[in-house]
Amino acid sequence: MSSREACRIVGINLRTGKRWRNGRAPSGRTGRALPLTAVAPSSGPSRYLREADRIHIADRLREKATVRTIAAELGRSPSTVSREIRRNRHPFNGQYRPHAAQARADARRPRPKPGKIGQNPALRDFVQDGLDLKWSPEQICESLRRTFPDRPEMHVVHETIYQALYVQGRGELRRELAKALRSGRARRTPRRQAQQRQPRFATPMVMISDRPAEAEDRAVPGHWEGDLIIGKDNGSAIGTLVERATRYVMLLHLPDGRSAEHVRDALVTTVKTLPRHLVRSLTWDQGSEMAAHGSFTLATDIPVYFCDPASPWQRGSNENTNGLLRQYFPKGTDLSAHSRDHLDTVAAQLNGRPRKTLGWETPAERLHKLLAA
Repeated sequence: MSSREACRIVGINLRTGKRWRNGRAPSGRTGRALPLTAVAPSSGPSRYLREADRIHIADRLREKATVRTIAAELGRSPSTVSREIRRNRHPFNGQYRPHAAQARADARRPRPKPGKIGQNPALRDFVQDGLDLKWSPEQICESLRRTFPDRPEMHVVHETIYQALYVQGRGELRRELAKALRSGRARRTPRRQAQQRQPRFATPMVMISDRPAEAEDRAVPGHWEGDLIIGKDNGSAIGTLVERATRYVMLLHLPDGRSAEHVRDALVTTVKTLPRHLVRSLTWDQGSEMAAHGSFTLATDIPVYFCDPASPWQRGSNENTNGLLRQYFPKGTDLSAHSRDHLDTVAAQLNGRPRKTLGWETPAERLHKLLAA
């Protein structure tokens, strides 16, 4: 049951019920959980196995019933019954005794529990030393397994370290160590469930999985990849377009900013300089600068396909080109200072550079062959 429903049945305030559930005395200091012996168990379905369920398991085990049969009779998952037998059977003779199993489950349930890191000073010191060296929790966990291969008490998963940083139980890790994490956050940020997320743009996105096969294998020219390279303090940008078959580069001049309207207008102006058969589609990431992709498609009749989140390899040619462009437009510089003529000069240099992937032809030569054909 929920905390609110349990408190209503017992007849106590919700706040008091949470203190009892967490094992805190009225003074606020951690103590033993208060017994609720006056409350009769509900007859409805429960998240946890009850004593009657454990008696049924013991009886059916004596009758040599299978775990799957017992689970079906109880309306539970077979893994639930299997885990119950494995965890709560007698530690020496292996027999499953229902009342002893209930006692073990009750002893295991009270919260809060002391953390593994807080109970082991050597483990705590090792984790803290790793965080001081800017190691990630996963790197620390792997180092523990390599350093102490035969000591399971020194092994933790990375979620245990995150819990020790964020929950901050007594004897756990120092709070200031959270700054050593790459995120720098001292607490977790809640995320929405997938079904609760708002649409990225007003116009629905068409994902890269729906892009024609001819674009995927680069057999037909005219499929472009696009992105922005960002300048100092996110205050300026240059748009980049790369044709997938020829690696031909075109740069978008964005002197007035990188809003969705500015990017759309620059794209419309640029693609109209190309023959129609050389502009079949455009692939972009899910950046906010493409919020006007619907009006771009209406103006040019060019479909826009969007990559999956955090999947830059789906625009590999464009990502590689952005790296080459950083020779001309270093990070941390003001990109609005570059004129349209300078962008054309840089694009011409890249298009005149021999490329191994093109058999040492230049993108300009490969594009010229296509236009001549």
